Amino acid sequence: MSEAFDRVRHVRELPLFPLPIAIFPGVPLPLHIFEPRYQAMLKDARAGNNLIGISYFDASESETETPPAGHVGCVAEIIEAQEQPDGRSNIITVGVIRYHIDEYIERGDSYLVGRPTFFEDEVEDETELNQRAREVTELFMRIARAMRTLNNERAGLPDLPEADPERLSFLIAAALEIDSDIKLELMEMRSTTLRLTRIRDLLKQAASNYEERARVHGIAKTNGHSGKKFPSG
Repeated sequence: MSEAFDRVRHVRELPLFPLPIAIFPGVPLPLHIFEPRYQAMLKDARAGNNLIGISYFDASESETETPPAGHVGCVAEIIEAQEQPDGRSNIITVGVIRYHIDEYIERGDSYLVGRPTFFEDEVEDETELNQRAREVTELFMRIARAMRTLNNERAGLPDLPEADPERLSFLIAAALEIDSDIKLELMEMRSTTLRLTRIRDLLKQAASNYEERARVHGIAKTNGHSGKKFPSG
């Protein structure tokens, strides 16, 4: 049993926080809790196992008031909470493990509670996994270098866990600025290889675009001149 599965092995009923945000295992997510029902949820979670479910749901794009049963989400562990005088709270959570909600449970709470089935990625061939991880890392670093040029920054480049392909796939999936349906697609995948392959394909065009923008930015900074001095005749 993995550490993540061990963390939720006794969880049969999961408080749910529907948000238009996709969180992945191992990725931190700060939240501001202000609605009374979620203040109650936070209080109950803090008195229990510090676990809540972050279920992707955008009310502005849905005809229902809650995400449908069967939806995918990620358990988030509350690792820090700062309560404000007015009852609001700022919390920091970290993704633990993904789930499907089999059904909703009526307990009389003001917030949603679901019965989850937890899942993780399957065991796969390490050779192909490592190859995909190298490709994704290289592409992401190309983008990072281009963005550093565009932002006129000299900060160091990100330190990516290339040796841990699954964690790498989750970190980059969370960082990508892509449509929510693609993020949910990446979340539902149970193959790290397929997730990294999908991410690689998304990064390929983005890397070229960012590098071209960085090249143009570099030219603009010199007003179209290379800055080289040529000897006079």
